[in-house]
Amino acid sequence: MTDWLEEVQQKYKRKNQVLFSKENPILQELSFLASGEEHRALVLWALELAEEGVDTLESKYPAETRPRQAVEASWLWASGEIKMRPAQRAILDCHALAREISSLEDIALCHAVGQGCSVVHTPGHTLGFPLYELTAIVRRLGLESCWDAVERRAKEYVERLLYWHNHWKDYPGKWAAFLCR
Repeated sequence: MTDWLEEVQQKYKRKNQVLFSKENPILQELSFLASGEEHRALVLWALELAEEGVDTLESKYPAETRPRQAVEASWLWASGEIKMRPAQRAILDCHALAREISSLEDIALCHAVGQGCSVVHTPGHTLGFPLYELTAIVRRLGLESCWDAVERRAKEYVERLLYWHNHWKDYPGKWAAFLCR
């Protein structure tokens, strides 16, 4: 198997915004597990991750509310309390924040939050959060120092998805009808 860092180094040298692809070896176990997963389990997993991303962003931008609003709107959307359009607007506003800041790490984290929230719409967004958050980790630590942190976080993604695989039915909230089909 090709080393995951090889792709990241190539994308870094080309100055790509996103340093990981869905095909990157570091994401293959997660991709396999997610491919057959219940949509509601993926939503719980993704919104949990998105909330972590929001916490990080709020520590750096305490007056900025768009990432938190995106997550809150996505929870409401998943529960059937609001329709797609208001949630979509909040998610797009979170992505817009990325165009207003200069930190490459934080830009990637804004996009990670937006992608995590978008899992409510379709499981096709499942790998979006990891693609961007792992990019943020590399941007923060640098190519030479990121290995352990990226490896650890990729394992956490799998562990949390396995948790939600086994516990999504225990979630006490309600679900929008489109998520129950």
